[in-house]
Amino acid sequence: MADDSGSSAENAGPSRGDAGGVGEDRLTMEATACMALALPEVAEGQRRGTRTWSIHGKCFAWERPFTKADIKRFGATVPPDGPIVAVRVADLTEEAVLAAQRAGFFTIPHFEGYAAVLIALNQVATADLHDVLIEGWLACAPPTLAEQYLQRGRDV
Repeated sequence: MADDSGSSAENAGPSRGDAGGVGEDRLTMEATACMALALPEVAEGQRRGTRTWSIHGKCFAWERPFTKADIKRFGATVPPDGPIVAVRVADLTEEAVLAAQRAGFFTIPHFEGYAAVLIALNQVATADLHDVLIEGWLACAPPTLAEQYLQRGRDV
């Protein structure tokens, strides 16, 4: 699939700088794509002009810019800036991820009742993003493939 994101610095890969208090490079959509595509049998696609990553036709992660309605719901609170990724997770995993209050993870009213978390790429630690992408992949992968992956030891 052709990447229509252009060559902006935001999509070019990790950049040096403050990563929202996590002490490492800022993540980009391109770095996220590399992590997702390193998982077995993942395909990159596009929906409504944004990138998606799926396993056997089931989308487990996608670029998720805020809509005007999303921004309005933030009210006086300033929404996270920079690129945002949504990742599907198991129901209990969503609660655990949000309860851990890891940097960069959040949700919005639009996602209430839906097993997914939002991630601000300029705030999240690389290891945390990697872990949640794996959890998303496991939630959508065929059981046999997920079991094979877990037996291999999650080395991506």
